[in-house]
Amino acid sequence: MSGNDVLQIVIYFTVLVLLAKPLGIFMARVYEGQPVFLGRVLGPFERLFYRLCGIQPEEEMGWKQYALAVLLFSLSGMFAVYALQRFQGALFLNPQKFPAVTPGLSFNTAVSFATNTNWQNYGGESTLSYLTQMAGLAVQNFVSAAAGMAVLVALIRGFKRHAANTIGNFWVDMTRGVLYILLPLSVLYSFLLVSQGVVQSFDKYKTVALTQAVTYETPKLDALGNPVKDAKGNPVMMESEVRQQQIPLGPAASQVAIKQLGTNGGGFFNTNSAHPLEDPTPFSNFLECLAILLIPAALCLTFGEMVGDRRQGWALLITMMLVLAPLTVLGTWSEQGGNPHFASMGIDQAAGALQPGGNMEGKEVRNGIVSSTVWATWTTAASNGSVNSMHDSYTPLGGMIPLVLIQLGEVIFGGVGSGLYGMLIFAILTVFIAGLMVGRTPEYLGKKIEIFEMKMAAFMVLIVNALIKIGTALGVSTKAGLAGISNPGPHGFSEVLYAFSSFADNNGSAFAGLNGNSLFYNTIGGMIMFIGRFWVIIPVLAIAGSLAKKKHVPAGLGTLPTHTPLFVVFLIGVIVVVGALTFMPSLALGPIAEMFTH
Repeated sequence: MSGNDVLQIVIYFTVLVLLAKPLGIFMARVYEGQPVFLGRVLGPFERLFYRLCGIQPEEEMGWKQYALAVLLFSLSGMFAVYALQRFQGALFLNPQKFPAVTPGLSFNTAVSFATNTNWQNYGGESTLSYLTQMAGLAVQNFVSAAAGMAVLVALIRGFKRHAANTIGNFWVDMTRGVLYILLPLSVLYSFLLVSQGVVQSFDKYKTVALTQAVTYETPKLDALGNPVKDAKGNPVMMESEVRQQQIPLGPAASQVAIKQLGTNGGGFFNTNSAHPLEDPTPFSNFLECLAILLIPAALCLTFGEMVGDRRQGWALLITMMLVLAPLTVLGTWSEQGGNPHFASMGIDQAAGALQPGGNMEGKEVRNGIVSSTVWATWTTAASNGSVNSMHDSYTPLGGMIPLVLIQLGEVIFGGVGSGLYGMLIFAILTVFIAGLMVGRTPEYLGKKIEIFEMKMAAFMVLIVNALIKIGTALGVSTKAGLAGISNPGPHGFSEVLYAFSSFADNNGSAFAGLNGNSLFYNTIGGMIMFIGRFWVIIPVLAIAGSLAKKKHVPAGLGTLPTHTPLFVVFLIGVIVVVGALTFMPSLALGPIAEMFTH
């Protein structure tokens, strides 16, 4: 790695930390109902919305009522997205006259966006109308992100409150998350992206003349559409020439902004942010990559602010940084080194490198390796899933880094809300293990961690890991699953493992070499995305309700301080050990085996 490479990574992390603190404090004030500078403008809209919907903001909910509200709201959004896709052929804002989406793909996409996963088995510019993209997908980008943030806030209240039976009002928390946080940031980001050339239009697609015609060979077909063969049985090739290109348009900038800020990741175009109309310049690339971790990082400081001890928030943020930074450098180093297969074949050895210029396969020249690998590690550390390069083309080690970050549970920043409440569950596990060491009932933020909290925490960790393993086993052992694999051997296994890790942990990114648009992957993937989202949310809210009822316990001699370097190291150790014990065997069959076959 060169000094310029290191400088780029340092700039990314520095700007992220500088922006996290003011945003984190602002979000704490929003969720605590304190006055904020946007209140004079947006306050009347908030109150009007409550009146129109019959919401009583002062009425709070117990954890079961809160969980039911989350589920019902998410299910209603799922049905709405499904209906929009099935009827889009008869609806307006469809200048390309796209027909209805097939039932299996509609189901997968609806579940994907309602669960903040945004896995895409389709090409947006060739499948979905402008109406479906905006009223369906973009709306879910806002509300699914806000729902995750609301669940986190409910858990924080569980730590903060004493002898209480309620953890807040879901409708209020979600409304404030959208109105005061996600919407203003998205508007700002949309204007910045449009200024860089990200398209925002309702016009039909444009057909333009190429400055230079492109010629290529294609098989000659007979009247029935079958390839014509010569006397030796080889296909007869004919030369074709392309002089025009169709340029897809649409309201992309507004969706790109919230897909990044809400850790949604669903691209307006098929190639996501590798598309020049979705990510055209180095500055737009920097903005979009920064947005991936902006809110998750700031929420750590929101946590510290809301519990009344900022050191707690900084401890969690530092924990995340200490895991992500080395993995970012390792991934960049691997891609800069290039593909070792070139050296094994005697290619480029005279140049003194495995692959001069590094492994540029699957990467946009305008982005380069560093901007690509930073994006790849950040999008999988967060529950984002957007891409500006194809992970399927990475080196074995470089491709393993994003996979490992997903399999760690996406608690290293993770999705907006979901990442931090996942990290807090690992913090609970950490203090429990520490309590066993000293023979004392574990405590976290003045609350005793007892058998109910540990059962719920263990369930959360185990259910997601089980979903990944069961799904991968089905993918590599059934005819329907094997049909989607495009590469043989360890790499093909990695494609399936990556896909089910992405489903279960609600990431949404893919190796991009697996054909997921089949009945098998659409159905199984949709089911796993749903379970991976809500069978985690319900235990989190159950823990929040249990903690809220407990009284505060003063810290004693046996209490583990949870804001110290010792706790940070201990927490990292628990995360890494749980991840290694769970997934090392499967990683050995995939990327590790591939690495040693070169």
